[in-house]
Amino acid sequence: MLKNYAMDMKTYDVIIIGGGQAGLSVAYFLKRTHLKYLILDNQTQPGGSWLKTWDSLKLFSPSAYSSLSGWAMPKSKTEYPTKTEFINYLKAYENRYNFPIQRETEVITIKKETEYFKIETSQGIIYSKAVVSATGTAKHPFIPSYPNSKLFTGEQIHSAHYSNSNHLKDKKVLIVGGGNSGAQILAEVSKHAQTKWVTLNDPQFLPDDIDGRYLFEDANNRFFDKSNTNNKPKISLSSIVMIQSVKEARERNVLHAVRPFKSFYNEGVIWQNDVKEKFDTVIWCTGFKANLNHLKSLHVIEDHKIKTDYTRSILEPNLWLVGYGNWTGFASATIYGVGKTARQTAKEIKEMFLKN
Repeated sequence: MLKNYAMDMKTYDVIIIGGGQAGLSVAYFLKRTHLKYLILDNQTQPGGSWLKTWDSLKLFSPSAYSSLSGWAMPKSKTEYPTKTEFINYLKAYENRYNFPIQRETEVITIKKETEYFKIETSQGIIYSKAVVSATGTAKHPFIPSYPNSKLFTGEQIHSAHYSNSNHLKDKKVLIVGGGNSGAQILAEVSKHAQTKWVTLNDPQFLPDDIDGRYLFEDANNRFFDKSNTNNKPKISLSSIVMIQSVKEARERNVLHAVRPFKSFYNEGVIWQNDVKEKFDTVIWCTGFKANLNHLKSLHVIEDHKIKTDYTRSILEPNLWLVGYGNWTGFASATIYGVGKTARQTAKEIKEMFLKN
């Protein structure tokens, strides 16, 4: 337990930063220990980064394959759960396990004082022996650099700030990005606007009968069993799942992508052949980078990442990172995959305390 600090200080064995799927997953496994832990969440309600996604978003796995450890998600009204259904599941998951959560708390910075972390938050200072960072990527949308982007007088929004297509009716919209978010947003916007889709390479569409359940099972088999992978079909976690809205877009013949443009000009973009084309709006479906600003004072960040042994920081061994992508555990940024990394993280934290 913590020592040498005044009794009125808030002290914990473990602080989990982030109340989304990664933070809750770690809490589930820590609940089986005798450690004193607390989740710090900057939202006003359950849901994590899912609260910031677009209105019509649907998961691309059935509810049975969209569950966190310990409790299966109730069956959804349609085959694929909606954003609202998944947020309601996260809320029920919190209530079911009665996790200690402090909301509306922004972690500003973390410093190391002797063997403890000093965590400065918008709600005061907290001390802990171990920290699990599970803040994800939602606060750091990535937009690639294009020449003259500031000259463009139209609207530019990232998928992180896209809610719906209501304001795009009858406009001309360029959608950039070839993953599931790009395909789903294209499917929605193209019903109300004239659209064009830009991707680095030809989009990879999964067969209609393959969705997230097969995608993640296949990915796990590839990760844990290296044998005979040459004879297996190439399926990527970034492949586009043909949920109903994307199928409908295919029927409307809008799932055609072109390669990236060369630069912007004031009214639109300039293609590689120097042809100019006007657009009212550009929607960037180009992903995110890890939200690690709160860890800068620990001097462990390098090229937007932290060197880890699985989820444990190599330079700061009392720090774990969960849910940021493959560099913190295979498929750890997915609902299906985060449980494996969370389980191992809790195990290592428990072992650390047993040794001390």
